[in-house]
Amino acid sequence: MPRRHDPERRQRIIDAAIRVVGSKGIAGLSHRTAAAEADVPLGSTTYHFRTLDELLVAALRQTNEGFAKVIASCGGLDDPRTDLAAELAGWIGQWLSGDRTGVELEYELYLAALRRPALRPVAAEWAEDVAEQLSRRTDPVTARALVAVVDGICLQVLLTGVPYDEAYAREVLGRVLAGAEG
Repeated sequence: MPRRHDPERRQRIIDAAIRVVGSKGIAGLSHRTAAAEADVPLGSTTYHFRTLDELLVAALRQTNEGFAKVIASCGGLDDPRTDLAAELAGWIGQWLSGDRTGVELEYELYLAALRRPALRPVAAEWAEDVAEQLSRRTDPVTARALVAVVDGICLQVLLTGVPYDEAYAREVLGRVLAGAEG
């Protein structure tokens, strides 16, 4: 039987893995569950992703794009007159008010790096990319501090169920920026 050409298969497997993690958590992801969700033979998942960690890395890399898309769509980093704390607080609000399942999934994959060392470089890429974008408006150390504060605020909202408080976020981010200036 001739091999069927299917250039989209790898991407379908990644998308399927993300759906599986979204519905069953990381513990529910296996090559078998990803193959079933993607409607491909089991051998396809192991062909494209030799290990489960390779599949998780691809899924994390794809989900990392969520917050970066919010930043890119808003554009406020280019104007030095823009209040960076207010801009960041608004981005967090926009991100958290979007697809909540997607945000939770991003953090689930991001935090999986605690137990899966293969994911750590991808998790670090996200933080470095956002810090690099923020460095257009502030120094690199402050940019990394802002990323840490954004992470903390988002995790608190996701884990406690407390509604996002944009004024609080703006105040905290403003204090970090003021400390950098002072």
